[in-house]
Amino acid sequence: MSLLLLSHRACLGHDNGAHHPESPDRVRAVLKALDTEEFADLIRDEAPEATVEQLERAHPANYVAAILGIRPEPGERVALDADTSMAQGSAEAALRAAGAAVAAVDAVCGAEVRRAFCAVRPPGHHAEIARPMGFCLFANAVVAARHAQAVHGVARVAILDFDVHHGNGTQAIVERDPSIFFASSHQSPCYPGTGDPSEVGVGNVMNETLAPGADGTAFRAAWTRLLAAAEAFDPGLVVVSAGFDAHAADPLAQLRLREPDFAWITEAICALAERRCGGRIVSLLEGGYDLDALARSAATHVRALMRA
Repeated sequence: MSLLLLSHRACLGHDNGAHHPESPDRVRAVLKALDTEEFADLIRDEAPEATVEQLERAHPANYVAAILGIRPEPGERVALDADTSMAQGSAEAALRAAGAAVAAVDAVCGAEVRRAFCAVRPPGHHAEIARPMGFCLFANAVVAARHAQAVHGVARVAILDFDVHHGNGTQAIVERDPSIFFASSHQSPCYPGTGDPSEVGVGNVMNETLAPGADGTAFRAAWTRLLAAAEAFDPGLVVVSAGFDAHAADPLAQLRLREPDFAWITEAICALAERRCGGRIVSLLEGGYDLDALARSAATHVRALMRA
């Protein structure tokens, strides 16, 4: 099956500083893992910049203007919170990351391909409606979902988030929007401290918590429940927040997933999409901070998207 891979060299220009876990090497590692004969059939393209209109479907105009207005001098950074900052290249990187999500939706909903993977940064699922946090500036998954609705007439979108950290930003933006279903598995207790199963929005939010040390058995059980709810929602498009920091090697959390677990969840999402929305999936890179584990896990995810 044809799979679109979107990225852009500008994503390497977002500099959080030396020793920061969310580094340009994350995208380099993913793209290197996909630069083999096995992945020769990927359709590769450069991510465009998102437009202000596209960003404003997820964020208020003053927030979008404020973020895009931060353009530090070379070698300088502006701290937005304790672990989120912007350097000279950060605004373009954020525009390309959100733009990749939009271009992926256009390609999938326009029947150019059925699935797309965006190897981009900064990630997006912690960005709240008017607040950057957790390495994130814009809510890329929500930008994708709202673009699908506004431009392609998709009535219902499911956002499925298997990052080890709860996608608090995604949830905060969509939790009163019954046309978007948000499902998340995540370690608890863990940053950012949200995502209790009692948080259900207007019936469009479902959270499954995993205790530190939980392995693939617990993860698969949680996603069996989450995917059943997502399927009942009957989405016209599936957007995936693909974080690989639940891997046992990741330094920022304590779950014990391995590559076969990421293959399983990807295949299960593909099966749901085949049954409900013609196989249409847009997958966006979120977390993953051990470079070797990230590279292997992302390759596993892309392999399953191609073959499932």
